Amino acid sequence: MARTTADESTSASGSAGHLALGRWGERVAERYYRRDGYRVLARNWRCGSGEIDLILERSGTVVFCEVKTRTSEAFGHPAEAVDQRRQGRLRQAAVEWIKADGRSGSIRFDVVAVLPGRVERLEGAF
Repeated sequence: MARTTADESTSASGSAGHLALGRWGERVAERYYRRDGYRVLARNWRCGSGEIDLILERSGTVVFCEVKTRTSEAFGHPAEAVDQRRQGRLRQAAVEWIKADGRSGSIRFDVVAVLPGRVERLEGAF
């Protein structure tokens, strides 16, 4: 389910560097998940397979979230950057997190696209 939210507080100010822009987008995404009742289990979790931006939980479902932040759609929608290769890495990283954490139950992979003035959460994106 796609969810779009317009919010003036999602505007990046100044000429933030690429990494700073990404961290800002992750904070914005986290705020929206928390607002909707999710609990953050991990941020920027790293393993041999890669990194997962946000790992969250609500009602027994663990959500692995990739956040893509852009200042415009000049080079396409941010979610388009989560290609099959990236999806495979996220899946493998999720397997490693599940093994390390010992959880069982349902999981979901979301992509959150953060653009100036809006946040789009693509639940069950892949």
